[in-house]
Amino acid sequence: MLLALLGLAFLVAAAACFMIQPVTSRSRPGPKVHPDEQALRSHVRALSEELGPRDYLHPENLDRVAGYIRQRLEGAGAEVSEQTFEVQGRAFRNVRTLLGPATPERVVVGAHYDSAGPLPGADDNASGVAGLLELARLLAAHPPPIQVELVAYSLEEPPFFRTRMMGSATHASALIREGVRVRAMLSLEMIGCFDDARGSQRFPARVLSLFYPSEGNFIAVVGNLGQASLVRQVKRAMRAASTLPAHSINAPRLVPGIDLSDHASYWNAGFPAVMITDTAFYRNERYHTADDTADRLDYRRMGLVVEGVFAAVHALAE
Repeated sequence: MLLALLGLAFLVAAAACFMIQPVTSRSRPGPKVHPDEQALRSHVRALSEELGPRDYLHPENLDRVAGYIRQRLEGAGAEVSEQTFEVQGRAFRNVRTLLGPATPERVVVGAHYDSAGPLPGADDNASGVAGLLELARLLAAHPPPIQVELVAYSLEEPPFFRTRMMGSATHASALIREGVRVRAMLSLEMIGCFDDARGSQRFPARVLSLFYPSEGNFIAVVGNLGQASLVRQVKRAMRAASTLPAHSINAPRLVPGIDLSDHASYWNAGFPAVMITDTAFYRNERYHTADDTADRLDYRRMGLVVEGVFAAVHALAE
């Protein structure tokens, strides 16, 4: 009986270690950067307050948002292209840019710019797009050794979520047709909500509270069961570059929340991908409501997320 209990304890410990990906070493530090908190705030306000509802029923506003993203990317010194696709007789756009040298492999970073209904969508997902735009500025100033593609997607939200009509699914399919080798894809999905109050962090299963903080004051790196190494590499780089705590999870897609963003489109296409997130509705009680507004986000810690993502991109590019 004792041996059986010890064996069970070992299996539980091994499963927990695989799930949370403990990091015992540090990445070699890359270039030190200083994300602009005021720029992040300005981008979130523009997207959530000034450009109108960003849901699929307002395609004219989505076009305005795509134009805003394009203008800011070009302002960072990037060459920008658009990927147009048609859904229900309407045209929608992904906005793409390539940074760094042309290489056989590529790192992709993406964020969706549409919202769920005619709502502000500040955290979901103006925060991710703001992070993408600031990342573009930093990567233009400090190019990585391999090519990095930044993509802003349309149509991540329902009714198109988990369908081939998502902008990210369109992009992933194009990468296959173009023969692009994707070293890794990072999805920025809600990166602006943080809370130091005990009990502010919730989980899809109660057992997870044994392994993660009860305070929603960290950023999460989320991967599937087959990508433990990638998750560990991204988390290691983020922890080395930023003071913001970074935790991770590798779990099957049946766990609620694991595949709830654009990274799932790349999994479906056979590419390695992770989600970087503040855990969405497991922390942000304003998720998909009119209260998800720009004034409720933490731009200092958003900047720390961008700092960590920049380091992860450089680590992946080495």
